[in-house]
Amino acid sequence: MKTTLILTTALTGFGFAAAAQEVNVVSWGGAYEVSQVEAYNKPFTAETGIKVNMIAADNPATPLRAQVEANNVTGDVFDIEVSDAIRLCDEGALVEIDPADLPAAPDGTPAAEDFVPGALQECAVANIVWGTVISYNTTKFEGQAPSTAADFFDTETFPGKRGLPKNPKRTLYLALIADGVPAEEVYDVLGTDEGVERAFAKLDTIKADTVWWDAGAQPVQLLADGEVSMTTVYNGRIFDAIVAENQPFEIIWDGQYMDMDMFVIPKDAPNPEAAMEYLKFATGTQRLADQAKYIAYGPSRKSSASLVGLYQDGKTEMAPHMPTSPEALENAVLDDPEFWADHSAELTERFNSWLASS
Repeated sequence: MKTTLILTTALTGFGFAAAAQEVNVVSWGGAYEVSQVEAYNKPFTAETGIKVNMIAADNPATPLRAQVEANNVTGDVFDIEVSDAIRLCDEGALVEIDPADLPAAPDGTPAAEDFVPGALQECAVANIVWGTVISYNTTKFEGQAPSTAADFFDTETFPGKRGLPKNPKRTLYLALIADGVPAEEVYDVLGTDEGVERAFAKLDTIKADTVWWDAGAQPVQLLADGEVSMTTVYNGRIFDAIVAENQPFEIIWDGQYMDMDMFVIPKDAPNPEAAMEYLKFATGTQRLADQAKYIAYGPSRKSSASLVGLYQDGKTEMAPHMPTSPEALENAVLDDPEFWADHSAELTERFNSWLASS
């Protein structure tokens, strides 16, 4: 049954608000979590009285799946990638979400028309568009600086260790881009045996120089500690390091991997009504625009774009730092969730075997 939350009177009765005074949100931690707390959680609690408990995970899809399989769901809202949302929805683990229940844009445009393509799935609603990019430590290179994905693999011209995630989805595309495959052809190539061999052959060239990371905070720390001279990293994390922490890092947008994060609600969530109210609130036009004040991730709603302004420092224009800026899109690989739904298992097995080999 659809619950209509009247913000000014929600706490005066004994209905939904009295029964569910908290919601457990599982997200990715770090600067990203801070942006959600400031843009979503604090105003949500202020207007509803419902407490938001944030729980950090290296990849929230992992505890979500574990909780579902154990029949012990403790999270209410999970922030996960598109391919995971599609797969878990197909498996019957998630609540279906009707776009008609989501808030319209300020001018009345229905949510179904206001979200960017792919942002609304049967069981998921996107909140951000984000990118995996290359970043380097400027103190490690004198004279010529790296500027392309191919440079990432050129350890002779640009010496030093490289940081890569221990994940085929975040590595195989980059190997193909560096080997000359146009961004729009990456998944066509990777869908062939020859393309897979080509990607792993390229990764072979830097395998001995690679430091592998698992969590989003690690590549920034690897750069800061000087353990690597270049790494792939989530664009919002590295923006925070550059602008908020004044770290000597630069971003290479060539070969950016673009993805979306999506809010989902598992079946048997402990606070399902509060979860749905939180999801609707957090994916409203103003809330998504407000998040960009704290981190360089693009809002998933078209109506939010014009509301994106300055960073919290009051002086940095956020639009040029978005993964959807013209420069960032020049050679960007767009995530193909259907491809990963079909090929993730086999490529992960191949990737893990490759990692284990000498």
